[in-house]
Amino acid sequence: MSDYGSTPPPPPPPLTPYSSAEVQGAPPPNYLVWAILSTLLCCLPLGIASIVFSTQVNSKWALGDVAGAQDASVKAKNFAMWGAILGVVINVVVVVIFVAGGVLSTRTGSGY
Repeated sequence: MSDYGSTPPPPPPPLTPYSSAEVQGAPPPNYLVWAILSTLLCCLPLGIASIVFSTQVNSKWALGDVAGAQDASVKAKNFAMWGAILGVVINVVVVVIFVAGGVLSTRTGSGY
């Protein structure tokens, strides 16, 4: 009737939420650094989309959604890459416009 002096039951095995993902190996890269740099230095809308997908990689991997994590990784990489390319193209066009405007203003003799 008394539990005093009896041996306690063994502890339950530890819960590992990452067990299904650990079997698959390392998670895919999340490209978070590239997403942040693309957002700050190049193209804001595509960079934000890249940040959203890059933050989904590790959470999907932890839940065991390997295909979803790989898909989010690919999307994060593509959005960061296209954001960087678009940012460079826009910056080159702006520089060309300013240089052309400066050259044209000196040729017309605006008199300033």
